[in-house]
Amino acid sequence: MRPSTALFARSVWKGPHIVPLPIVRPKPGERVPPIKTQARSATILPNFVGLVFQVHNGKTYNDVVITEQMVGHKLGEFAATRKRFAYTQTKNK
Repeated sequence: MRPSTALFARSVWKGPHIVPLPIVRPKPGERVPPIKTQARSATILPNFVGLVFQVHNGKTYNDVVITEQMVGHKLGEFAATRKRFAYTQTKNK
C-alpha cells in the first residue's frame, strides 16, 4: 500500500487526527446503522474498514463505505462540498 499524501500535512509526532466516534462492531449477520458525523477532518483508521459513515457536506449527509484503500485519508475527501456545474439549454434561441 502506498502512503497517502493526506498524512504529510500533519507532523508525525502529533499522530493522526482522531475524533471519538461511536463505533459498534456488528455481530455476524447483523446490520449496523451508518455512523452520522460532521467531523470531515477525522483520519480513517484500519478498524473503520467495512463500516458506513454519513459525512456532512454542508447541506446533506453523504454515505461513504470505507474500504482498505481509504485508510489514512480524511473522511471529508469522500464527500464533495460543491455541486457540479452544468449549463442549462434553453428551448427558444
